[in-house]
Amino acid sequence: MNDLLFINSPIVTGTLLLLILLSIATWSIALFKLWKQWQSRKHDLAFTDSFWSAQEWSKAAEITKNSEGDIARLAQAGFAEMKTLSEAQQDMKHSGAPHDVLERMLRQQLQNIQRFHERGLAELATIGSTSPFVGLFGTVWGIMHALQDIGKTGSASLDVVAGPIGEALIATAIGIATALPAVLAYNFFLRRLKVHVTDLENFAHDFMRLAQKHDYKL
Repeated sequence: MNDLLFINSPIVTGTLLLLILLSIATWSIALFKLWKQWQSRKHDLAFTDSFWSAQEWSKAAEITKNSEGDIARLAQAGFAEMKTLSEAQQDMKHSGAPHDVLERMLRQQLQNIQRFHERGLAELATIGSTSPFVGLFGTVWGIMHALQDIGKTGSASLDVVAGPIGEALIATAIGIATALPAVLAYNFFLRRLKVHVTDLENFAHDFMRLAQKHDYKL
C-alpha cells in the first residue's frame, strides 16, 4: 500500500483510487443485497407457513394483511384486486373477466418485485466488465510515463526499467481483483433472483387456483 502512495504518475494514482472506490462499491452492494435477501427469505418462509396453514379463505386473507415479504405483497395485491372486483368496478382497468383482471394484477406486482431485486445488478455488471479496462488504462499510461522518464535519463538498465513498469502493472492487477468479486456477485444474485421469481410465479399460480375455487370473492 505504501508503494501505491509513491507512484509518480498522478494518472496511475487516480486510476488506482478509482478501482479502490469501485471495489468498495461492489462489496457494499453485495453485502446490502445479501442482507435484504436474508430478510426477504425469512419473511417469505414465515408467511407461506401461516398462509397454507389457514383453514379458511377469509382467514388466509387476514393473515396476509399483517405479513411482510415478497410473497405476502403478491398475495396482498391479489386480495386487494379481488375486493375491488367484488365491488363491481366498471372502469377500464377492471374490464374483462375476473380471471384475466386478477392475473394481470398479479403479473404486474410480480414484475414490480423483480425490478426491486434487480437494483444493484447493473452496477455490479458494469464494474465487473469495465474494471479490467480501467486497470489496463492505468498500466498503459504508467508504462508510457516510465518510458518517457527512461528516455530523459538515457539509461535502460534493469534497475531503471523494472521499478516504474512494475508500479504500472499494479493497476492491471487491481483491476482484475476488482472485477472478479463483481462478476461472481452478479452471477450469484442473478441466479438467486431467477429462483425467487420462480417461487413467486408458483405462488401466483396457486393463488389463482384458490381464487377461482372461491369464485374470486373473499
